[in-house]
Amino acid sequence: MTPAPTSVRVDAWLWAVRLFKSRSLAAAACKAGHVRVNGERAKPATTLALGDEVVVRGGERERIVEVRQLLVKRVGAPAAAAAILDRSPEPPPAGVFAVPRRERGAGRPTKRERREIERLRGY
Repeated sequence: MTPAPTSVRVDAWLWAVRLFKSRSLAAAACKAGHVRVNGERAKPATTLALGDEVVVRGGERERIVEVRQLLVKRVGAPAAAAAILDRSPEPPPAGVFAVPRRERGAGRPTKRERREIERLRGY
């Protein structure tokens, strides 16, 4: 039996806990600046330790997770869920913040319609 690792690369860990489908996607997200470890931008080779906070932007929402277990190899979904503590905010209910759409061929919005659209969007 191999001893548990004391540190692991962030891209390998993100792949191992199933936040990304492949390690190369996790590395690309790190390079693009979508991954932060303890508030700092993370490169793919950034090492993680127990208790670190990892923030992953992208997809439909932001994920905020805490490292509870260091994994080097990809594991099953139940083991991956045990390796993280998910602190992500709940996603907004679908359809509540629907952006109003104009009918095709209706032309440009009038000044009144534009003001209503901006009020709904919160500008």
